[in-house]
This record gives sequence, structure tokens and C-alpha cells, in this order.
Amino acid sequence: MSGGIQSRGGAGVREVPMDNAKDVRTALKEAMARLHAAHVPSHALAAEILLMHALGCDRAWLYSHPEAPLDSAATERYFALVDRRAGGEPVQYLTGQQEFWGLEFEVTPAVLIPRPETEHVVEVALERLSARGDARGRPLRVADVGTGSGCLAVAFARELPHAEIFATDISAAAIEVARRNAARHSVSDRIHFLETNLLEALHNESHLFDLIVSNPPYIARDEAASLPREVRDHEPEQALFGGPAGIEIYARLIEQAGSLLRSGGILVVELGYGSAERVGEMFHVEQRWHSVRITTDLAGIPRVLSAAIT
Repeated sequence: MSGGIQSRGGAGVREVPMDNAKDVRTALKEAMARLHAAHVPSHALAAEILLMHALGCDRAWLYSHPEAPLDSAATERYFALVDRRAGGEPVQYLTGQQEFWGLEFEVTPAVLIPRPETEHVVEVALERLSARGDARGRPLRVADVGTGSGCLAVAFARELPHAEIFATDISAAAIEVARRNAARHSVSDRIHFLETNLLEALHNESHLFDLIVSNPPYIARDEAASLPREVRDHEPEQALFGGPAGIEIYARLIEQAGSLLRSGGILVVELGYGSAERVGEMFHVEQRWHSVRITTDLAGIPRVLSAAIT
């Protein structure tokens, strides 16, 4: 007997003498301690995810092989990730992955990390289309404003197989990430990507839209210091900050959407914390808007505003 442990469940795990190896359990404990000392939120979960990423394994393998030794390359790779997380880099940027709407998306520092709260935008939009009888009926034209990773555009492409989708972003780097995600989920043929500010490039379109959705920048500039360092120091500023008050972009978005939606068309936007009343008031400027509704998230916070146009 060699006295080592051998497993083929993940890269970087091989048969080595136990007295020279750092096994899975030891590596996890050490990583958790480092991240806890660095005041990293959900430090235990972060340690697990980064080890799974470093080894190319899943959680089931990780916990069924606690004594499996890591080779030196895997150990170095893992603790380099742990140190970066301790320094504030988000786990999603370290792994390059984030789940949204049950789909896996590539994320880079060029795009905002998709949040579970943004799934409410998809839910509300589908509910309102369904109420019109359009969810899976006639062909639809949909615009996703500020697409970022493309998570909303791809989700709608998957949910609305008859829809033609236009995804805009002011960032060329974000557009490239979104293109890759569309290809990853086999919907590239139905999504048109445009580098533009809000809906400006779409005003030359000859056809109007049935649905416009957006998760716009909505954080006030003076709130930057109060943000978690993972957000403040690592996510793209132009995807976070909506102006001095945080709501400035909504007025332009509502105005542009009003001229691009067909009669009965729907606008659905995500809301920043405490902005529901102020954003809602913007829809009273243009009398064509009606059926303005606020939807709360699971925490009871107003999260999504939707409205139809006559």
C-alpha cells in the first residue's frame, strides 16, 4: 500500500503521500479561516465554490472525498483565488460564472453580476404579456436596455421563442460578453446587439416594440461609500450609478420607450431601493401611460415597475 489517496473526481487531485499533501478538508478549513478573518460575507460558501472551481468538481464530490489530497498546482491555484476573494473580488468574477433564470452566464468585470432580484423583471413582463395573450402567440419585438451580461435578453429569447430581441449597452466590452452568452444558449440568431446609449440607436427602426425591459443604473453617486467593497471596487461604475440622485436615467428611458412602444406595449424596469414613488411619478408626465404597477420582491421591497402605453 502506498499510504496515499487516489481520486479521479476533480483536476489537481492525484495519488500523493498523505504526509506531503494538503487534503480537501484541510484546504477548506484553512480557506474558510482566511476569508472569515478578511470579513468576507458567506465565507464558507465562497471557500466551497472556489475549491470546486479550482478542482473542476461539484459539491457532492467535494464532501464525499474530504481526505483526497490536492497536488501543489491545485493548492496554489486555489489559495490564489482565496486571497483574491479576501481582497474583495467577487466570487462570480473569480469563477467567471453566475446563474440567472436557471441558466449559467459568463460574467467578467465588464458587466454587472446578475442578481436574483432581477428575475422579477422577467416574471412581471411574462405575466403582462400573458394577460394580453401574447406570451407564446404572435411574433414579438422586445428590447433589453443596458443588457450587460445579456441575462435578460437571453432569458426572454428562451421564454419567447417567437420574439425578435434587441439588446443595447453603452459598453462595447459588455456587448461582447452578452454575445458570448447568447451563443452559449443558442439564441444568437434572434438577438441583435447594439452599442448605444439607452434606446438611441433604435429610433431608426421602422417597427415598434411590444415590450421594453431594463435593469438600469439606479444607485446615487453619494451612496458609493456605503456599498459593499465587492460592488463599489469591482463592478462597472456605469452599470451602477444613475446620477446624483440615482433616478436620472429613468426619465430618459421612459421618454424614449414611449416613442418606441406600439399601442398596448409594455415597459418593465427594475427599481432601486426607495425610488418607486419618484419613478412612478415620471409616468404621469406623459398621459399615454396607464396600468402603472409596482411589484415587490420576496423581501417586500418595491422592485419592479411596469406600465402600458395607449
